Parts: sequence; structure tokens; C-alpha cells
Amino acid sequence: MYTDGQPIHVCKDCGFIYVRRRRSAEDIARSWSDELFGGAYTARIPAVAARQTYVAEYLDDAIDLHGKSVCDIGGGEGLFGELLQRPPYGARVFAVEPSESNCAQMTERGIENFCGTIEEYTALPGADRRRFDAVTIMWTLENCQDCVGMLTAANAALDEGGHIVVATGSRILVPFKKPLHTYLSKTPIDTHAFRFSANSLRSLLTSTGFEIVAVNRFVDTDYLVVVGRKAAGAEKTPRPTDDWREVLDFFARWHRETEAHFPPA
Repeated sequence: MYTDGQPIHVCKDCGFIYVRRRRSAEDIARSWSDELFGGAYTARIPAVAARQTYVAEYLDDAIDLHGKSVCDIGGGEGLFGELLQRPPYGARVFAVEPSESNCAQMTERGIENFCGTIEEYTALPGADRRRFDAVTIMWTLENCQDCVGMLTAANAALDEGGHIVVATGSRILVPFKKPLHTYLSKTPIDTHAFRFSANSLRSLLTSTGFEIVAVNRFVDTDYLVVVGRKAAGAEKTPRPTDDWREVLDFFARWHRETEAHFPPA
């Protein structure tokens, strides 16, 4: 009904929501570069500017961005990188972005960038000689082919003790914030292969070597923002999980609420 029959799975061990059958990372990146960014999606709208400012303020409060080197994974059109480089933040930004068009826009904005994926960047000869104070992943982790691979590469790009911020929509196991038909869609389901709750995102960060530093007030905002710190042994700490039955019940209630009050036009 909502996804044109494309299945989404829930892990019975931890409650994580994911798409099992996914295309290659290159094909998914191409969908975003050529079809979504090349079509309807743009960051040049007030809602996106608002969420970028929210993340910038939240991260600045957590680590003080002034003078910090930041790697922005999924740099898009460069609006967030440009924001971080300006006062009051004053960070030094390097962006990783698979879209050639977006990279050209970032170059025009004076943002140093690599055209490709973070996994491709960290595999380059000599990439390990350049480490960053912070990595930002905004509304991107849920859209990649391999979320563990992306976070592992992000970890490799960070200095010891460096920080990561992951921002995504706060939608799972919270009060319903939009009709279900505006959250799920009939576009290729693997362009949004992962859907995070606060527990599943913290667990994923912990498992890839990050100690959780801060979590925003996600229950009653549109954003879920988690800040982690690269820390040896972090993957050995206990990981929070969700009950898969509660996740399924959540979607069942969301469906009923949508049908009762927000039917599709």
C-alpha cells in the first residue's frame, strides 16, 4: 500500500528497521545524484535550512566548532558546509559527496570536496594521513547502502577522540509527526534503506567504535541528533535495543491513525 509492495524488515533481535534487498552503493548513490537531486530534491528550502542550523548549533554546543576541521559526509549542495565555515562557527570544512553537480556547486562556494563516497575516500592512498576533528552525517546515513560501512569509514577519518554527529528524522517509537503515506513512499525502497530510533542509532554508533556523548530531545522535535566520540573499546559497551513487537505495533497504530485522520488526497 505505502511502498508498492517493496518489503521493509524489522530485526527480531534488536528491532532495527532496514531494507534487506539493496542495490550496490554506486547504484543507490546514482539514484540520489541523477534522479532525486537531479529532480525534485533540493536543500534550498526553509525547512532544510532550519534543520541544518539546528544541527550546527547542537554540535557547536557539544564540541565548539571554531577552528575545527570537519568532514561533511553527503555534503549535498554545500549549504551546510558554507554555514559551518561562516561566523559564529568558523570551522574548516571538507565535504564528501557522490554527485558531480553538487561537488561543482561546493567548489564554487569555496568548499574543498571529494566526489565519491566516504568509503572510496578513506580507501585512497594517503587518506589516512589526513584526519578530522569532527564528522557530520546529516539525513544521509539512512540513505546509504551500508550504514555500518559508512560509520566505519567515518571512524577511520577521525582523529583519536574526534567527534561524529548523525542527524536524521525523529520518526520511530515517538508521537506520530506526519501521516504514514508521507513517510513511506513508492520510490525505490533502498534509497532510504534504514530507519532509526534513538536506540538503534545509538547502538549502531556504539558498535562502530563511538562513545555516546549527547542525544537531543528527539521525542517532541522533528530531528534525532546523536553526538559520539571516537573511543577505543566503545564497541564493547552494552547496546540499547527495541522490542520488534513494539516496532510492528507502532507502525500498525500509525497506519490506523493515518487512515482515520489523514487519508491520502
